[in-house]
Amino acid sequence: MKHTGALRAASVWAAGVATLGFTLAAYGHTRSAAAPSRTAAQTPAAQSSNPSGYHLIKTIPVPGNTFWDYLKFQPSTRRLFIAHGNHVSVVNVDTGKVVAEIGGMQGIHGVVLAPEFNRGFVTDGRAAKVWIFNLRTLKVIGSAPADRDADGDVYDPASKRVFTMNGDSHTSTVIDARTGKVVGHIALGGGPEFPVADGRGHVYANIETTSEIVDINSRTMKIVHRWPLAPGQHPSGLAIDARHHILFSGCHNQKMVIMNAENGKILATVPIGRGVDAVRFDPGTGDAFSSNGMDANLTVVHEDSPTRFHVVANVSTERGARTMALDPTTHEIFLVTAKMERVAHVPAGAPPWRRFRPVPNSFHVLVFGR
Repeated sequence: MKHTGALRAASVWAAGVATLGFTLAAYGHTRSAAAPSRTAAQTPAAQSSNPSGYHLIKTIPVPGNTFWDYLKFQPSTRRLFIAHGNHVSVVNVDTGKVVAEIGGMQGIHGVVLAPEFNRGFVTDGRAAKVWIFNLRTLKVIGSAPADRDADGDVYDPASKRVFTMNGDSHTSTVIDARTGKVVGHIALGGGPEFPVADGRGHVYANIETTSEIVDINSRTMKIVHRWPLAPGQHPSGLAIDARHHILFSGCHNQKMVIMNAENGKILATVPIGRGVDAVRFDPGTGDAFSSNGMDANLTVVHEDSPTRFHVVANVSTERGARTMALDPTTHEIFLVTAKMERVAHVPAGAPPWRRFRPVPNSFHVLVFGR
């Protein structure tokens, strides 16, 4: 997820790396998938301070020395799709094995799936396009043009369309999932971040530069509402409780703003950790999650009712673990991160993310469960 506008100087990797003051010691050691370690969250003392019950189950090493962005999980195949620099790493979370590397890309961000058409879609911000791959063969089968800085994306089952969020371009590109063809463009009025779909014909997106949520009619491709997130500022991750029409927006001023998706009313605001990037909602447990890379924790928020919410716990993770996926069947949470090292010689004026690079062979998936 690439932060825009007022947060341009603190880009994705600045937020995930440089502004965190990462050191090698901050990351600790990567554990193997075969031998997960007992974590503090599993001890009796920690359980009393972590009523969520979420703790580290295992760590899965993943090859590759590039940076990473969005995650997408497919429960039916047990596959985790990781946007990993210039390729998609596909991991079977049960076996801990990388089953495919979908390559030939440039600088990718988001992965969404349309199983009914046997297709996956990957936004490539550097190439200004969307790559299309076959879900069975995990091979690229085509592409579609997108605007510059194609970043987050979502598949809307109501319209059978993929909506990209193009950060620098302040637009959304709309693609027919069946044909792979562009069918529309939407001017968003600001730099977008994470989108979600409610399955009923609405696509919602955080607008980071204006601190708003836009409500898009997915069939007409028109914005029908624009709602302020105040007191939330510079939103990133977004999740939805589609049944109760509730949006959970993770904002960079350490707030999760919870909004009614039908009228834009703010239902609640709860504190979260620093460095939020992703937010997810589990309809089976009623929990919303905020992954906070700077504070190295996972904020767990419970929906007591459609109008009442409270923070259950802040579960320790690892520095840089800012993007997230969720398995709605097992209720497991997937995060990724790596050890980082400072680059010795950086050109003057280089962006913050150029000052660090991943330590070779240190990238890994963190699997949290109850």
